[in-house]
Amino acid sequence: MHAVLLLCCALLAAPAWPQPTVLRVVAQEGTEPKFIPAGIGRVVGLCVDLFRAIEHVDPGLQFAGDQQWLPLLRAHSELASHQNDALCAVQRTDERARQYIFLDPPLFQLRYQLIARADDPAVINNWEDVRKLGPKAVILTNRGYTTPEMLERVGGLQIDSSATSPAINLQKLVAGRGRFFLHRAPGMQGFVDRAGAGHKVKILPTVMASADVYMAMGTHVDAAVRLRVQRAIEQLERSGELARLLKKWD
Repeated sequence: MHAVLLLCCALLAAPAWPQPTVLRVVAQEGTEPKFIPAGIGRVVGLCVDLFRAIEHVDPGLQFAGDQQWLPLLRAHSELASHQNDALCAVQRTDERARQYIFLDPPLFQLRYQLIARADDPAVINNWEDVRKLGPKAVILTNRGYTTPEMLERVGGLQIDSSATSPAINLQKLVAGRGRFFLHRAPGMQGFVDRAGAGHKVKILPTVMASADVYMAMGTHVDAAVRLRVQRAIEQLERSGELARLLKKWD
């Protein structure tokens, strides 16, 4: 009995494990391979794996919410309004840099390529080749993404940015409501195949543009917490784990 009392007292006196620092995130719709639907209530993808890898490096960090879908525009809005704490694999723009904190190093690089219908004879080596095709060479892109602004800067192109998701633009392309769809790798072929369009469209080989993407964090997140996330990402880069994850989902 005495031993039992001593054990109980020791358990009561033992310090509790510190609570993890929880970072609120969401699964961004239409961003394969960052987030990919994998059945009812299950999300997989590059960013889900990255969150788990950061938690493994720093067990005191926990990302919560990556199984809950949110439209991309709303995901950005909720980070800016501090309803969420982080967004995975975000391209830096001047406007976003005023709203979020971008952590170095970059997570990976996006490669922008054109998707065309399978029977399209066009050979595209640069944007001038697209311009030469005339006003019917409409390029489909997504509202709320960085691609409409990118194409406006290129100039002289016919752009349709009315669609709100890559899946809609792929359907529009197959239906002939645009000649090309500007989309980004990694994960482009997987996206096309999962949409059942592998035999209807083709990915043109030329990389039309590229851009780094980063972990973006809300300005409200404590600087010490941001530093912990950054150090974890640095460690994943040094160990080759970032490259392994990218290869897995490309």
